[in-house]
Amino acid sequence: MIDVRMFTVGPVQENCFIVRQKDSGTALIVDPGEEADRLLSAVDELGIEEVEAILVTHTHFDHVGAVAPVARATGAPVYCPELEREVLANIMDYVPWPGFGPFESYEADHTVAGGETLDLAGMKVEVLFTPGHSPGHVTYAIRDERALFSGDVLFQGSVGRVDLPGGDWPTLLSSIQSLVDEFDPATVVYPGHMGITTLERERATNPFLGELATNR
Repeated sequence: MIDVRMFTVGPVQENCFIVRQKDSGTALIVDPGEEADRLLSAVDELGIEEVEAILVTHTHFDHVGAVAPVARATGAPVYCPELEREVLANIMDYVPWPGFGPFESYEADHTVAGGETLDLAGMKVEVLFTPGHSPGHVTYAIRDERALFSGDVLFQGSVGRVDLPGGDWPTLLSSIQSLVDEFDPATVVYPGHMGITTLERERATNPFLGELATNR
């Protein structure tokens, strides 16, 4: 079993996740968006001895604002979508509104494009290319545990916005369709904002998914 801890951080209320096998001393961090000190304290309090990797679903500032300090403190390599590496490396150039930051840029240690399987912290993490909210957005799946870390693709009762650069509604809908088609309905969705949900619940109740094909 995996142990997933959610931390809602920053003014945009982004969800960061610390993920490990139950009682393991090795973990992953997904989307450290802000409040680096709080996240690092949680790592210590959970008895985690090593953060093996930091996984980034996409590089909007609310998802990567704490990447640099968390990576520096833990020594963990950062996995970033290949198409968005430049954003992470120059983060303040891509903050669309005043009043946020300053955030520290970071040169990604590894890039992912979708199709990879990462063997990290004793877990097999599949990388799925799920654009639509942002051009290079990826979702991280731990299939054996029926877990999806969906970033800003799919939320509880909602979906990612498509009015930022690179956003596109038909593309986002196609990405969501691919998740619904490929994964068990009971798969738990750990989203970038709002509450934890399941694919089955969102397929049945999410008002934005009415355009999905009825393949199940």
